[in-house]
Amino acid sequence: MKRINYRLVMFSLALSSFVALVQAQTPEWIWSSKSPGAEEVVFFRKVITVPENLGQAILVVACDNEATVWVNGKQVARNTEWSKASRANVSRQLKAGPNVIAVEAKNHGSAAALLVQLTLVQGGKKTEIGSDASWSVSPTAAAAWQTEVNLAGWAAAVSLGAHGIAPWGDVLKPAVASAASTIKTLPGFKVDLIKSSENEGSWVAMATDPKGRLIISPQEGKGNLLRLTLSATGSVESSEVIDLPVGGAMGLLYAFDSLYVSGSGPNGLGLYRLRDTNGDDKYDKVDLLRAIESGGGEHGSHALVLGPDKKSIYYIHGNFVKVPDDLAPTSPHRNYAEDMLLKRGEDGNGFGVGVKPPGSFILRMDANGKNAELVAGGMRNAYDFDFNPDGEMFAYDSDMEWDWGTPWYRPTRIYHMVSGGDYGFREGTAKNPSYFPDILPPTLDIGVGSPTGVKFGTGAKFSAKYQRALYAMDWSYGRISAVHLTPQGASYSATREDFIVGKPLNVTDMEIGQDGALYFLTGGRGTQSGLYRVTYTGSESTAPVGSVRDEAAAGARHLRHQLEAFHGKKDPKAVDFAWPHLASTDRWIRYAARIAIEAQDVSTWIDKALSETGIDGPLTALLAVARMAGPDARGAVLNGLDQIGNQTLSEDQLLAALRVLSVSFIRQGPPSANIMGDIVGALDPMYPAKSEAANRELSQILIYLEAPEVVGRTLDLLAKAKTQEEQLHYVFHLRNLKTGWTLAQRQVYFTWLNRDISKAQPELHPVATVKWFTDVGRDYGDGASYGNFIKNISRDAVATLSDNEKGELAGYITGKTRVPSAPVKARAFVQAWKMEEIVPALAQVGQGRNFAQGKDAYMAAQCATCHRLGNEGGAVGPDLTAVSSRFNRLDVLSAVIEPSKVVSEQYLNTTFLLKNDEDVTGRILEENDQKVVLLTDALNNVRTEVKKADVKSRAASKLSSMPEGLVNVLSKEELLDLLAYMESAGKSTAPNFTK
Repeated sequence: MKRINYRLVMFSLALSSFVALVQAQTPEWIWSSKSPGAEEVVFFRKVITVPENLGQAILVVACDNEATVWVNGKQVARNTEWSKASRANVSRQLKAGPNVIAVEAKNHGSAAALLVQLTLVQGGKKTEIGSDASWSVSPTAAAAWQTEVNLAGWAAAVSLGAHGIAPWGDVLKPAVASAASTIKTLPGFKVDLIKSSENEGSWVAMATDPKGRLIISPQEGKGNLLRLTLSATGSVESSEVIDLPVGGAMGLLYAFDSLYVSGSGPNGLGLYRLRDTNGDDKYDKVDLLRAIESGGGEHGSHALVLGPDKKSIYYIHGNFVKVPDDLAPTSPHRNYAEDMLLKRGEDGNGFGVGVKPPGSFILRMDANGKNAELVAGGMRNAYDFDFNPDGEMFAYDSDMEWDWGTPWYRPTRIYHMVSGGDYGFREGTAKNPSYFPDILPPTLDIGVGSPTGVKFGTGAKFSAKYQRALYAMDWSYGRISAVHLTPQGASYSATREDFIVGKPLNVTDMEIGQDGALYFLTGGRGTQSGLYRVTYTGSESTAPVGSVRDEAAAGARHLRHQLEAFHGKKDPKAVDFAWPHLASTDRWIRYAARIAIEAQDVSTWIDKALSETGIDGPLTALLAVARMAGPDARGAVLNGLDQIGNQTLSEDQLLAALRVLSVSFIRQGPPSANIMGDIVGALDPMYPAKSEAANRELSQILIYLEAPEVVGRTLDLLAKAKTQEEQLHYVFHLRNLKTGWTLAQRQVYFTWLNRDISKAQPELHPVATVKWFTDVGRDYGDGASYGNFIKNISRDAVATLSDNEKGELAGYITGKTRVPSAPVKARAFVQAWKMEEIVPALAQVGQGRNFAQGKDAYMAAQCATCHRLGNEGGAVGPDLTAVSSRFNRLDVLSAVIEPSKVVSEQYLNTTFLLKNDEDVTGRILEENDQKVVLLTDALNNVRTEVKKADVKSRAASKLSSMPEGLVNVLSKEELLDLLAYMESAGKSTAPNFTK
């Protein structure tokens, strides 16, 4: 059954209107003595008398350092951070007459104290009961201590002072999300903060039900889904907790008289359905519809959306989720593979090692979670998606920020998600460029960021332009983009503008309410959450509008849908219907036609493919043959390409032909040496080409074929390349070529690898790339994996050298890729800092700080060893450049002093228990069938190799690789300067340093 749990928001509203305060008691901080012991555990009790007809009861607890609270033997609250008091509605646990409040409290060193406040409302009267010296305390827990009313032998608690005293300050003040006044929006729009999370979790997902209520999920925990009832003006009238063992949802959907939850439940990770089976408006039944195999967390299973047909549920998954084994044979997205001609490289820091295609993907299923079809894939980690009024699906995909500065970096982007779509993401260096004809391109590249929620403005009481807009959230940089789509052929083009911007504004999800407002959440990774409401205050009409009418585009989309009807299905009509469209001038039509044909038996269309004339039609047909037919068809593919090569090709046609050749080599195998020689003869005069894209593809094919002149010509291109990305492309793909080198060419090659990469050089990057950084108010910097990519390339290249060559090149292959950082000067221990000692001074971080002292403190605390700030620092911890866009000061301080409290899964350690009962803990950098390589000491870059044969078990570690106590060498003022330095992104001109 669901526990009705009206939160303090509603409670406060009620108090302001009709509750009279008849008895108030200021709670006091209490403990067993004024000299607490380190790691001391004590037990508290208080017997209170509750009157008949109790209305509301709210319990608030804060403990330095940890407390668990029971009411009449039932656990009701837990607090692990005194600066964020925990709140619980205990109305159902209390009864008329005597009641026992019991608390187990723990100290973890330094100060220790407990504070409890219970507010009772009865008949319009409010009574406050607080902790004080009348509470009982004991060093041990007696039998029935949580429930027995009469229990002798306990001592009186010692009062340390009333609420409000130092060092704790005002902890009863409810936590508040970023004020609406700090949030910028477009003219004609208004933002209101309507609820802050009051220890109700860090919110990441939201849905609406038929009554217009908002259902919200925190990122962690079970039994803590919230259901908020809103007034006609959007204020929160009441808040309930859905008391069922599900939670941690990253996807919520109300459909088919059910609440669907993508999260954790009684049977582990999965898709759960919650139902009200007796009509009392309370969810009372939980069913697991689909288990999720692997892939929990931020790269796990995400959003759920009702399909345009109102019969299907679409379900998006991140790149760490295993594709289900029970896929329907009618799945449109099939036949995907890495399809990389030359050897791939894993991420330089080991993220996503061993993860195979399809990457992030979308399932379509029925209301019972059955008949699951794989609709599309090849994104990195799209969190959310939505359908426009035309029934077209769009998602906002994430980038891999560690790839900044590499040719395989793909920015965050909006994708038009279509049947059978492959969008080309592969792990490590294997990401496909957008010009490949066997994948689909983005609708819009947005830039750097961390995509979260996505929603069309359909149903919003906004002006027409903003009803049609797609809203896309960026968690890292605190912004919501309004993306404006224009029909273009069978797809769309797009532009964007900032719709909402704040700092911090760690946006996670949004919904259009029944009142026509846009509601959005902030939260994630343990940060403070808020619920906001966006309304239109302008003068334009807010009458509902449909999509922009473009008859030609509507006809093209209709044709694409006709072709998509054949996807995943064998149909004798498919080949004849689709074939003419292989030559379409519309890339999306060509793609849909090819997928329709690939779903049919190859024998029914291969002869037709090999006899096709022209350019675009034969290229698309030959791509299908290369993908679907075996090695026996390789010669025919090469002959077909030879015939096409006799014609004048456009840039796009040349790239398509080169891709068909590569796919044939990859999937059908290499031809004979004689034919390879003929291919070299045909391609050699074309290299170098006029365009960078053509040179990228030609270089890979000629390296694969070990063409005699490829080294010299590629090094010539390296010397002429204007961007680091183009240069790195040539360096990366030459690394495994063993033949065709002169000693002088090897010297040129290793000289490039030995460049100083410790300083950012924006002039070496495309203008669009640099703009993505300036758009979010930060300087350009290479990604966290860039240095290790260079090291790995150098390692691979050295492995191709003979002993002789290693000797001759000794001075080159031992070069350094980074200027070594200055050694950190040892400092004396100052104090083991605790949260309570710094929190009261956090307001001082915003102004009047010392920049030089903050920078020195950053170095002294060894932050730069592991963390990037701008383009400086290490790469084994999170990038801190934009930390103030997603974390408030309290959250940053907590991460500094309590690093293991919340650990991003990108930086999670894994503990391996070995067969000799020893264990090894570290972050996985490399893994194959034989071994695992772990980063076991981030500060000193120590790596440990573990043989798979020696492993008994493995489990995720809850400990951060960041040691505790790194700031204990700083004074209080230095620690505040450090926080200012991080908040300012290392900019001396920031307001933090003005006097």
